[in-house]
Amino acid sequence: MILIGNGRLITWNAATPYLEDGCVAVDGNTIATFGPTAEMKAKYPDAEFYDAAGRVIMPGLICAHTHIYSAFARGLSIPRAHPDRDFIDILENQWWKIDKVLNEEDNRYSAYSTGIESVRNGVTTLFDHQASQFHVTGSLRAIDGALKDIGVRCSLCYEVSDRDGKDIAKEAIRENIDYIDYAAKDETDMSKGMLGLHASFTISPETMEACVEAMGDRNAGYHVHTAEGIADLYDSLGKYGKRVVERLHDAGILGEKTLSIHNVHINTAEMEILKATNTMAVHNPESNMGNAVGVTPALQMLEKGIPVGLGTDAYTQDMFESLKVANLIHKHHACNPSVGFMESIDMLFKNNAAICGRFFKKPLGVVQEGAYADLIVVDYLPHTLLNENTIAGHVMFGMMGRGVDSTMINGKFVMKDRKMQTVDEAAVLAKAREQSADFWKRVVG
Repeated sequence: MILIGNGRLITWNAATPYLEDGCVAVDGNTIATFGPTAEMKAKYPDAEFYDAAGRVIMPGLICAHTHIYSAFARGLSIPRAHPDRDFIDILENQWWKIDKVLNEEDNRYSAYSTGIESVRNGVTTLFDHQASQFHVTGSLRAIDGALKDIGVRCSLCYEVSDRDGKDIAKEAIRENIDYIDYAAKDETDMSKGMLGLHASFTISPETMEACVEAMGDRNAGYHVHTAEGIADLYDSLGKYGKRVVERLHDAGILGEKTLSIHNVHINTAEMEILKATNTMAVHNPESNMGNAVGVTPALQMLEKGIPVGLGTDAYTQDMFESLKVANLIHKHHACNPSVGFMESIDMLFKNNAAICGRFFKKPLGVVQEGAYADLIVVDYLPHTLLNENTIAGHVMFGMMGRGVDSTMINGKFVMKDRKMQTVDEAAVLAKAREQSADFWKRVVG
């Protein structure tokens, strides 16, 4: 038994949202109970005690969409014939060059790098979407191995696409199915598999049909970029006479286990389809701004009852940062300072937890009896009143990823007092720098 106490406890549990001097009792990988520190100490006198020393204790953060394979792009400059003019240029000039060069060691150390950075920012669960077009087979197991070594909970998939030929598309489908079956046997509940699709505009009807056929009766779900750029919409209208969400629906891709990512260029009718199929959506505000693709109509989707979560698209591993940007982008876009605040809070803390609830056996993103013990301690001492009515304001405007001191995942400290506990961080990142330097040479030529 481990007690994490003497801290300001934010639970995201509606029954008891906040305790000024709170303590969480962890039994194995599960939260046994929580309450005032003195009460928990008296109840469990022999338990190991971690003293939060007045800092904030809260559930670990969840990233509902990222791309581990992009880790080695940080600082990389690929020569271009002309500046990027639109999203397709960005894909062709950068990401589709990167994913053709990645090898097994690149993928492994991209996962180590992303996993460590996630832990340091208090992110305990990652939903990842992989692409390494000439290292398809085994890529998900390489990522899985690195994340398991660190101790990060994850959902992984490989993006199926026809852009590098039918053989690679078929290999990608096999990689998804193999990993789905592997993860289904993982009794630790630390890994889940989904079937990844790149986007409608790079997937033929034959390949999409093959994905659905390969999935069969597996209840794993699909993870797909949906109408991120306007070109995706134009392609679907031009080739199939239907909008992107309509095409995915007709193909049998949507449903309660499917993550529909971005959804920038969707209309009201498509929102109704997402709602009717109980499909989950994920908003990635920083990435959308950086790629200049537009603004996801997340507020309208939430109004309709669509579960919209928050991801980063690998733009950052700091979910506090994405939270702040989500709040700002919707105020700016709507020219309305009264929107975006609570919607962004709900996306990160309510809806991301609900998304996890569709895949993992026990609750995540909440402090309650029976939930997984994924917890963080944040170095934040408030200078104004912190109580159950002011939590959101303190989280939005006072906290950041680098303020996380300790991260517990599945009942084990993977970072304690800013020191990684499960891997030799310095050695791993030294190897990552060496590997990424070699990767840069292969990309640039």
